[in-house]
Order: sequence, then C-alpha cells, then structure tokens
Amino acid sequence: MDLHVDHVTVAGTDLDRLTDAFTEAGLEVAYGGHHSNDITHMSLVGFPDGSYIELVSTIEPDMDSPWWDEPIHGDGGPCAWAIAVEDIEATTAELERRGADVEGPSAYRRVREDGTVVEWDLTFLGVGEPGASLPFLISDRTPRERRVRPTGDPTSSSIVGVETVVLGVDDLEAAIEEFETVFGLSAPTTRELTDPSADVAVFPDQPVALARPRGEGWFADRLEAFGPLPVAYLLGRERGTEPRFDDRTAGFLGDRRIEWLPVTEPVGHRYLGLLEVTREG
Repeated sequence: MDLHVDHVTVAGTDLDRLTDAFTEAGLEVAYGGHHSNDITHMSLVGFPDGSYIELVSTIEPDMDSPWWDEPIHGDGGPCAWAIAVEDIEATTAELERRGADVEGPSAYRRVREDGTVVEWDLTFLGVGEPGASLPFLISDRTPRERRVRPTGDPTSSSIVGVETVVLGVDDLEAAIEEFETVFGLSAPTTRELTDPSADVAVFPDQPVALARPRGEGWFADRLEAFGPLPVAYLLGRERGTEPRFDDRTAGFLGDRRIEWLPVTEPVGHRYLGLLEVTREG
C-alpha cells in the first residue's frame, strides 16, 4: 500500500502564536476556521502537491480538546499525520482485515470564515491519539479545494509538499513490524538522523521514517512526556532549487542533507526541515 500524506498537524496553546512563528519563517498561513466540535480551530500552510501543515489549538485556552489535548496544552508541536484514500470504507475494511485496530469511518466538518462548509470522513488506526503513530485515513465529502489550497504563490516556492514524517518511537523493532503488517511495506533500511540524534528506519519510497532517540536529550524527554508522536516533518523541495528561507541549519538523514527551518514554536526545537525530492508522484 502506497502512503500519500494528506496533511500533518502541529498543536499548541495559542493558534496566533503558531501562525506568527510560521509566517516569520517565510511560510504563508491561511486561517481554516472552527471544527464542528466547537472546541478546536485551525490554520494551514498549503503546498502545490495538495498536502498541508495544519496548525491547531483550542478556541479558548481553558477548553479540553477531544483530540491531541496533551500536545495542545503541553505545546507539543508535531502530533499527527493523515493519509489520503479514495475509498475510505474499502481501505478501512482492508486494514482491519490485516489486523489493525480501526475506528470509523465517521463524518466530520468545519466552517471557514467565509461560511463555506467543509466535510470529510476519517478513520482512526491503532491506539492512542489519532495519527500519533499510525496515520489516520481521510477522504473528502465536499470538493477538496474547499478544504485546502496552496497558500502563497506556488510558482515562486521551491517546496513541493510534505516529503517525510519522522515518527518518534521507543521500540523501533515493534514499530517496524506494525507498519510492515498493517500497510504491507517492504523492509526498511536503517540510517542515522542528526540533530536530534536518532536511529531511523526508512521505508523505501514511502513518506515515513521511524526514529528512536540515541541517549538523553530533548528528543528522549519529548518521547517520555508525550509517548510516540511525530518529532519532525521534512518538506520536499524541487531538485536544483535554492531554498529562499533565511537562518537554516544543516542536519542529515543518512546521506541526505536536511535544511532545518527557523520554526521552533511551540516546542523550543527545530522540527521543520527541507529535503531534496527523491520520490516519484
């Protein structure tokens, strides 16, 4: 099963603060509106390939969120990812047959500032918060362009979309086995991630990497505080293009160079990087 990232989520206590941090880094943000639970609201950074980054918080600071409550109120930052599927009922049934715990599909909605209603279906996989480890499935009921469009000027951006979700895990072997079983993925290769330092399992031609921290540090502390969650999102940039972002720092995923962008809000560490695109499609 090929995984296609629909969107990734960043949670924090203050949506305006998240928006300002992404804007100051050079990423254009659009407000997306209130969810139908009347508790959370979101903004987004949309990319040319249709994927996007969702920024999410509660409408009022003292509200308990039905999803990602700890990452929201604990300023956890990266917290979830979703994959797009065409037939969510058939895909849900197939993944359940393979042994995955499934919940759904169920219908959801939000209302944009202009009054436009956006509707979609979700299926949650595994245990714990939606998309914390296994992605959740999403399929649109209303036209997709109601839910997301590229923000800013796509023709002037080198970014294609979300290339790789780096998931923090405490048991690398168990996580590999789960992904191989549920999605039928080929065996991964093991690489090293720098800053944060981690052993990483990378699945061939798939947008997910499983990362186990090496030793102590903020990555290990984050895993202890929140459990398995995404630790970083790597955005694909077109081959041969020069990133237009200032204040980048270098890291590596195996032999692939990462350009970490100056987004640290709300976690205090950089978690948004650029990789030159290698996957097709």
